[in-house]
Amino acid sequence: MRVAVLMGGMSSERDVSLNSGKQVAGALRQAGYEVTEIVVSEDLGALLAALTPRPDAVFNALHGRFGEDGTIQGILDYLGLPYTHSGVRASAVAMDKGAAKAVFAAAGLPVAPHKIIDIAELAEQDPMPPPYVVKPVNEGSSVGVSIVKEGDNHRAEIAANWQFGQAMVEQYIPGRELTVGVLEDHALTVTEIMPAEKFYDYHAKYAVGGSRHELPANVPDNVAASAKEIAVAAHRALGCRGASRADLRYDEETGRLILLEVNTQPGMTATSLLPEQAALEGMDFPALCAWMVERAACRA
Repeated sequence: MRVAVLMGGMSSERDVSLNSGKQVAGALRQAGYEVTEIVVSEDLGALLAALTPRPDAVFNALHGRFGEDGTIQGILDYLGLPYTHSGVRASAVAMDKGAAKAVFAAAGLPVAPHKIIDIAELAEQDPMPPPYVVKPVNEGSSVGVSIVKEGDNHRAEIAANWQFGQAMVEQYIPGRELTVGVLEDHALTVTEIMPAEKFYDYHAKYAVGGSRHELPANVPDNVAASAKEIAVAAHRALGCRGASRADLRYDEETGRLILLEVNTQPGMTATSLLPEQAALEGMDFPALCAWMVERAACRA
């Protein structure tokens, strides 16, 4: 079976995608597939040429805009090429944090109070009582995320350096960072993420030593069960396919779990969370990548 692995792309997560793609390609070769690595750029013609002759399936290892927002998914659907992960609609909705929150709320899932603003509003005043989180509406990997606490004076600095379009402002939820991987309708395990410093930002996610992962997370059984239920329900509500990963906050003082977002293209690097969780259940990295390829599909 011939598999094309798409990596790189045009988003701020290009380097992460290149790392993911290289590791996925190696794992698929170990699993016995014939693999072609395709580094994606702005040149759509070059991508179409690289997909000729047609592979049997495409492993989408792209991250961020154009890679996990439904754009590349639409191109692959048009070409009639089966691809891994979610389709156009689920990818587009999950990538748009405002739209995703609306879907989660409609499904009865717990979300934090939030609002979408023009970033200029942030320079003028607090859009909601602090503490709150400021994040791009359409970016992943915690790119551009900042926390504003009571007495902070860097709202103007955040606004002046902003380059992401509209922003989401969301109530800061104290507590512990949890994440749950989902393979179709099966939740893997609950991981607690413990960043080495401040919060789980881009550096903490991808730098060696940037964070520590505890799995299974040391939380009460009922909390772990609820986190898994929320992750699977969010996967279904969005209409995800294949693998996804839900990020949550657990406030020990109140006992509440809050769903932050769902990643339809979970990272596939050495420090990534989904491969760690799958390995805990006996599915090594080549087997996980093969599982994704065998479930590749398209809407054509």
